[in-house]
Amino acid sequence: MVKMEKRIANRKSIEGITVSHVTALAPVCLIAREGVLVNVSSSGFLLRIHRNDLVPKDLKSNLTLEGLEGEPIMMTITEMDLDIDGYITRTQMVGSGVFEVAVDFTQDAPPYWRECLCDLLPEPGEFD
Repeated sequence: MVKMEKRIANRKSIEGITVSHVTALAPVCLIAREGVLVNVSSSGFLLRIHRNDLVPKDLKSNLTLEGLEGEPIMMTITEMDLDIDGYITRTQMVGSGVFEVAVDFTQDAPPYWRECLCDLLPEPGEFD
């Protein structure tokens, strides 16, 4: 298990950003078909995944995704056609078959790149 570094950064609420192909990297395994970004910061992001979008049967039948914590993952931000990777730092079931998954960017993602990504993602109501 990878030891997670505690970082604090201002969070930005976002909406309407879909991720697809949430994939564990060690070993390579599709975790979820899609999810939705809830908020983002220069250190990572919060992802919401519905139970129906989970691929492995053992995850679908479980009440927790705790076993994924510390795992390196990769996914695609659909609207930007951008592959992004990181580590799952925590998971939580928020009810009605919905899980929140906190992901920290990998250490090799430059800080300026992370900050630019945060600025590019739309806030709630920005396109109304």
